Amino acid sequence: MQDQLNEKSVAVIIQANKLSARLLMKALKKALAEMKKVEKGLTTPKTYKGKQTVKQLVRQGAGVTNIEISDNNIKAFESIARKYGVDFALKKDASVSPPKWLVFFKAKDADALTAAFSEFSAKAVKREGPVKPSVLEALRQFKEIVKNRVVDRTKNKERGGPEL
Repeated sequence: MQDQLNEKSVAVIIQANKLSARLLMKALKKALAEMKKVEKGLTTPKTYKGKQTVKQLVRQGAGVTNIEISDNNIKAFESIARKYGVDFALKKDASVSPPKWLVFFKAKDADALTAAFSEFSAKAVKREGPVKPSVLEALRQFKEIVKNRVVDRTKNKERGGPEL
């Protein structure tokens, strides 16, 4: 009885070792195949979405164009571009005294770009529209008017009795 148990346990251990050796060999073969693919350049580069660097945008292989925007409109453009799913990169042009920003974007997204830039330009025009008067300035003006107003503090002694 003891011999049978020993033989069975030895057989199970041998099978487990063969199984783990086979799995190890398969895993090594797959790893070598992946390394060869990377060497040959068969794998596609990682694609980035939304805001990215100029280098990452150029690597994607699409035609890259750019547009210039002012410093105060950067956050507004980022939110609109994210809304429309436009891939873009920002680059600061410090050679000009008020620094300008260059926005690089992919040319493939023509419809999305058109929609994004039309909304951005509408938002910029709306922002530059008529300037609203300051509430604090209006309050100061009203304070001055009230302060300079002359109040007639004379009392009338007539009580409104019967007229004769």
